[in-house]
Amino acid sequence: MKHVKKSAKLANVCYDIRGPVLQMAKQMEEEGNKIIKLNIGNLAAFGFDSPEEIQQDIIRNLPNAAGYTDSKGIFAARKAIMHYTQQKHIKGVTLEDIYVGNGVSELIVMAMNALLDAGDEVLVPAPDYPLWTAAISLSGGKPVHYLCDEAKGWLPDLDDIRSKINKNTRALVIINPNNPTGALYPDDLLHELIAIAREHHLIIYADEVYDKVLYEGVTHTSIASLSEDVLTITFNGLSKNYRSCGYRAGWLVVSGDKRHAKDYIEGLDMLASMRLCANAPGQHGIQTALGGYQSIDDLIAEGGRLRRQRDLAYELISAIPGVSCVKPKAALYMFPRLDPKIYPIKNDQQFIAELLQEEKVLLVQGTGFNWPHPDHFRLVFLPHEDDLREAVGRVARFLENYRKRHNTNHLINKD
Repeated sequence: MKHVKKSAKLANVCYDIRGPVLQMAKQMEEEGNKIIKLNIGNLAAFGFDSPEEIQQDIIRNLPNAAGYTDSKGIFAARKAIMHYTQQKHIKGVTLEDIYVGNGVSELIVMAMNALLDAGDEVLVPAPDYPLWTAAISLSGGKPVHYLCDEAKGWLPDLDDIRSKINKNTRALVIINPNNPTGALYPDDLLHELIAIAREHHLIIYADEVYDKVLYEGVTHTSIASLSEDVLTITFNGLSKNYRSCGYRAGWLVVSGDKRHAKDYIEGLDMLASMRLCANAPGQHGIQTALGGYQSIDDLIAEGGRLRRQRDLAYELISAIPGVSCVKPKAALYMFPRLDPKIYPIKNDQQFIAELLQEEKVLLVQGTGFNWPHPDHFRLVFLPHEDDLREAVGRVARFLENYRKRHNTNHLINKD
């Protein structure tokens, strides 16, 4: 039989969060090794249960969830999402502007499929959540990465964004709160991003799936609430705020000036209909989640589990010689930097694979988030505190041995 090749559309598509190093970890587990996995924000795997009332609502509605729903989602879910947009001060959202999907991931791909033709460009942050880059490439577009500035708390570099806009640029992706850095964008920056989009007639795609996972009393502003004229597509869901990743319940909201986007919206409608509907059981958890007790507040408050683990992970990782880190204000991750003089890494995927082999700890390399240099990695701080101490301790031991092998200990500032 003739050799069957994958589609050429997949040439620039990768998702290293579940990439080759994870496959290596699975093989090691099959051989009897116990791996500490700090590679993915899968809350249930670390004992973060979805709220009981969401579970009960899904169970109670299972007898009514065997059939297809409306292609955009059930009425109760979309009504609750509409009310949530009002709480976030996003104006002009109706039920018809809301699409429920099988998690935000499906909706990102759908939104890109509806928009892009060959040669179209979309501005994406570096580092990014890699699904954005993959979805743009898979849809025939070209992802163009703008830099976020680590020295300024990982905020987008506005001049870099402006320098990368051309006649083919269609949209600007904003991930706020940010995965993988944990950055939270202030309102003045959001206003400047809107001004850029307005000037160049760009669509804003706002990934806000961590908008409730906030630390030390900071608040999140939906960028869609700051303009009524710029077409903005906002993404959110139950996976992170409500620890319900496996229910695959996300949503997309269209706001801003929709008058000139009728053809694009028709494309969204078409794609939503083609996949028939999102899974019905998960949709039945949305109304209860958004309208019920917000248990995430207990986890992020001082003394709450997520807050304690963030603080501990930051303290431990920052204590390793040659490692620095911007303390995350939001989300479930941090993005530490390895001083290139002390850690002269050429291939960071190989570096992460060696860490896995030697210390049985699984991380994701920075280039897996489309960061252009092999000097960062993402750390998930979801394990319990004892497990975090063990995991970061193993990382520290590996890095100490790395320095010895490369004879760079003398470069460490002893002050």
